[in-house]
Amino acid sequence: MDNVSILPEESIGYHFIGTEYLPEGQDEYSLRNRQLGQPAGTWRHLRAHEVELLVKNGNTSENWDDILVTDSFDPGQIMNTEFFGLVRIGRVQKVVLGHHDLRLPAGITNSRIVACDIGDDAAIHNVRYMAHYIIGDRCILADIDEMHTTSHAKFGNGILKDGEDEKIRVWLDVMNETGSRKVLPFDGMIPADAYLWAKYRDDTALQKQLKAITQNSFDSRRGFYGMVGDQSVIKSCRIIKDVKIGPHCYIKGANKLKNLTINSDEAEPTQIGEGVELVNGIVGYGCHIFYGCKAVRFVLANNSNLKYGARLINSYLGDNSTISCCEVLNNLIFPAHEQHHNNSFLIASVVMGQSNMAAGVTVGSNHNSRANDNEIQAGRGFWPGLCTSVKHSCRFASFVLLAKADYPAELDIRLPFALLNNNILKDELEVLPGFWWLYNMYALARNTWKFQNRDKRKKKVQKIEFDSLAPDTAEELLLARRLLEIWTAKAASRMNSQSCENSNEDQLAALGRELLSNQDNLNGLEVLGKNMEKSTRKAVILKPYEGYQAYEEMLYYYAVKNLMDYMNSAGGSFPDMSNALKNDCCRQWVNLGGQLIPAGDVKEMRKDIGEGKLKTWDAIHGRYAELWQAYPLEKQKHAYRTLCLLFETDALTAAQWHAALDKTVSIQEYIRDQVYTSRKKDFDNPFRQATYRNIEEMTAAIGTIEDNSFVKLVREETETFKSTAEAIKKRG
Repeated sequence: MDNVSILPEESIGYHFIGTEYLPEGQDEYSLRNRQLGQPAGTWRHLRAHEVELLVKNGNTSENWDDILVTDSFDPGQIMNTEFFGLVRIGRVQKVVLGHHDLRLPAGITNSRIVACDIGDDAAIHNVRYMAHYIIGDRCILADIDEMHTTSHAKFGNGILKDGEDEKIRVWLDVMNETGSRKVLPFDGMIPADAYLWAKYRDDTALQKQLKAITQNSFDSRRGFYGMVGDQSVIKSCRIIKDVKIGPHCYIKGANKLKNLTINSDEAEPTQIGEGVELVNGIVGYGCHIFYGCKAVRFVLANNSNLKYGARLINSYLGDNSTISCCEVLNNLIFPAHEQHHNNSFLIASVVMGQSNMAAGVTVGSNHNSRANDNEIQAGRGFWPGLCTSVKHSCRFASFVLLAKADYPAELDIRLPFALLNNNILKDELEVLPGFWWLYNMYALARNTWKFQNRDKRKKKVQKIEFDSLAPDTAEELLLARRLLEIWTAKAASRMNSQSCENSNEDQLAALGRELLSNQDNLNGLEVLGKNMEKSTRKAVILKPYEGYQAYEEMLYYYAVKNLMDYMNSAGGSFPDMSNALKNDCCRQWVNLGGQLIPAGDVKEMRKDIGEGKLKTWDAIHGRYAELWQAYPLEKQKHAYRTLCLLFETDALTAAQWHAALDKTVSIQEYIRDQVYTSRKKDFDNPFRQATYRNIEEMTAAIGTIEDNSFVKLVREETETFKSTAEAIKKRG
């Protein structure tokens, strides 16, 4: 079979769309004209003297009548270029376009142009083959080997064009290598969409409708042209095929860009750099992809970055995330993810945001399974430490920190804000609940501020909860306290050689609460976690009393802080607040791509999608927006209920509210002090000081703890918190 065919002369520049796919009454230019959006009177044929000058300057065309221009056309700016098919050229003047230090004259030189529309004052030089593209105004295209669009281009969307077979549809195999959670990528896809689609596989009506909605969101007709938006710069690239590029985009030195939508605009320009290869994907607004990165079958959400040879395959990367150097396969990653190291590896996981993968991390080895159908689910704030290895399948609560270790078996860690350690000498799994609150307050408090501060998106389609203490983590804290109560009660029974088989969980929890009320009660107790690791060895709970008290303080702080927000916005007295918020609240929450939504609302939304009430992605996104508008009040109702649970009552009294305010002020002061103390350890560390000649050099290089801007910020926030709490108390 011949690899290279001999075709008729008119096959270049004409018959872009097969006749069998041309709608009645349309020609191959109909969709092109609609994309361009300019009236027919804009263009004119070349004049005789213009053709003469073009030929003199080394330009050729099989039919000069197919070259259309505007009245502001200087043929002297077009040199050594071949034209094929219908080519329309906008204004061409003797001007120079500048981008950074690059200066190029407007016009077209040393290029081969096939059936393209070119905007005003574009500079196109040394483009060896450009076919079926619409180029915007004041664009620079220079030194490009191949740039063309096929009649069946989908621009990264997981759709089929007329006449195409289902088997060529492009899916993303997220969360699982087998494709059992596959989703269709599309321009405008946000993390919530991907999770809704990938998670609820048993909802067949939902699955069917989401596929149909995606297919119907885009025109299935053949013949759309690739586009380059106004004032974009593309230089020194090799292959660009079936790519739609937004305005103000900067692409330099890319090896291969194929089947993509690259979103960009003046407010959020996207940049793609040297050695990059991107195939079958969507790039969001304000993204940066540099230095040899490879991405295949992917979605990169807004304001995210790939750098330094990162490999992203069959994955969704959420907003405000950065991946450098490492390998990431078959993942669904929520917003604010950081992974910066060449030897880190993440596979077949859903990571629910605000996460960080340290150097040497291997999350998702399949070596403990006979098949590649396992997964890892990590809650918000997941942080595996240096050289950590975690195998499928695992589940982690929010803000779990893994100490450096090769964890030998599957894990199910339901204690949030905990530190895990694989104690090799004792052959035990050790879990320290509340570690962040007890020993790393600076990092915990800074996280919320940091993620909000780094959210540079102009288009915030996906709403994100960045606060580490929110309804999802509050429910995890409540569950963790109950687990600690039960495990502590069982530990006491073991120590006293008493059986607890006849005790129900409520009885055990009551005994555990009593024991955990005083640290002296736990002397000599070895508290063991249950069902935390798939092994027969112990899972030892370290410092259960301190962890239990930390969880209580975190719940108080979460609840009172949100109730203070309510009173500040709604006004009124405590009875007004109590009456407004004491109704039933949601106890089950879903982290849907970074946005927290009551589980009941997610179920209702799934039903509405399955029944066809929500017929488009815009409608689904509209529902997300409605739920976000309702979220503050739902969160405040949940905060009220949480405080009631802490006081073991159905409705708060004014005395309880005032006591909670006083307690939370003390907690805020504790946060202030712990932020200072935990950060001060770095300055007092003698090994850190050892690299400096003296304290003066160290101070000149890194400042002092008193200079730390975040320490100052927390101090200011504490004073504001105290005065606000006092004012609220006076309102009764």
